[in-house]
Amino acid sequence: MTGLAAPDASKAVTMASATPLPQAVIPPGDSESPAAKEARLAWFKEAKFGLFIHWGLYSIPAGYWKGERSPGIGEWIMNRMKIPVTEYEQLAKQFDPEKFDADAWAQMAADAGMKYVVITSKHHDGFALFKSAASPYNMVDATPFKRDIIKELSAACARHGLRFGVYYSQSQDWHERGGGGNNWDFPENAVKDKDGSYDAYLQGKVEPQLRELLSNYGPLCLIWFDTPQLMTGARPKRLTDIVRTLQPATLIDGRLGAVGDYESTGDNAIPSSGREGAWETPATLNHTWGYRTDDHDWKSPGDVVFKLVDIVSKGGNYLLNVGPTSEGVVPMASQENLRAVGAWLKLYGEAIYGAERSPFGEEFGDYAAKEKGLDGKPLFLARTDWRCTTKPGKLYFEIFKIGRDESFHFPAFKNAIKSVTHIDEVGRRHPLEVKTAKDGSRSVLVPRMAVNDTMGTVIVAEIEGDKVQL
Repeated sequence: MTGLAAPDASKAVTMASATPLPQAVIPPGDSESPAAKEARLAWFKEAKFGLFIHWGLYSIPAGYWKGERSPGIGEWIMNRMKIPVTEYEQLAKQFDPEKFDADAWAQMAADAGMKYVVITSKHHDGFALFKSAASPYNMVDATPFKRDIIKELSAACARHGLRFGVYYSQSQDWHERGGGGNNWDFPENAVKDKDGSYDAYLQGKVEPQLRELLSNYGPLCLIWFDTPQLMTGARPKRLTDIVRTLQPATLIDGRLGAVGDYESTGDNAIPSSGREGAWETPATLNHTWGYRTDDHDWKSPGDVVFKLVDIVSKGGNYLLNVGPTSEGVVPMASQENLRAVGAWLKLYGEAIYGAERSPFGEEFGDYAAKEKGLDGKPLFLARTDWRCTTKPGKLYFEIFKIGRDESFHFPAFKNAIKSVTHIDEVGRRHPLEVKTAKDGSRSVLVPRMAVNDTMGTVIVAEIEGDKVQL
């Protein structure tokens, strides 16, 4: 599918068009217990790979305003160019994405091997992609398109077996007095809510819209809040209580302003070592999140595969973003690269989905003895030869580089190795002989041609016992 065809708007979209995915059962009054949190996280820990979508009015200027290039990321153009609300909101009258096809987007995510989709229901510019009684500044009431994007995409994800979540900018809203971030239209915002306008904004727009999202769009797998400026005191709890009351199985990310169900790293930030707990790296396929006409520096499929493996081997999830055009089209390069990643996952997905982090760590790299980076911290020297993910009784070694002797040397662990299997580029499985050196180290021969093709390969070691003994 190309993502170019427009759906028939006369066809009603219903939430009952697909068998719903199982939801965590959270007993009433128990939503904040460790057991409830683990129940909510079960699907997240299995999924590992999700699609992020940044889409809104900013896709129309696409990085340029009145002929002048806006610096930075596309979705921040209103802020970067200090565009007055009265001018920026005129974009809504032009937003008519006739090529938007929710099923094509969901199919693309499924083809990429992704298990969940998260879209910007309202970004910092304050414009909502869903019908809202709390503000007419939304896709249905303010645009000629007059269709509810969130409803259509939620239903499409259900049809394609994907979980669906929404990004919601709770703190910054450049369209509203009291909403954080717009001091050029609302100088009083600079006083940091001393006049009570921020709470008025939260109670008048954020809280009602959050209730709408949780009430009208089927099960939400997560709410992805962002930039928690001014989210102090009881404010985060008010929003948390709304989520827990209406959909107690919905995850809350780490950017609300209080501890959520899982941690979100910095944008495009991958930790240098493994981490305990649930966490996620949100990242871009190029440099921007929202579409820019001048950013075509796409990550290659091999780069995406390595980053996915790297993140999973450290215990996290990878939420990878696309920025559709104002017509509703995901750039073809994004689609092609994601589908190439999906082809890899069809072969090697057992090493990713539901896998746990590496028990080793030496493969990630180490710190330079004396050198420091620009931030003054010790310089980390990353290694990219191999990674390891685990399941009970199995070690998956994802190999990206190998020496001329074609030997992969296992890291030291005490468990006996029962067997080693190589999964080749068409999914065939070949047994490999384990060789043990005089010093007790173990290795297997892996054909260099199977490894050095930019996408890597996978060998599976079955071991005695469920867990690695170091």
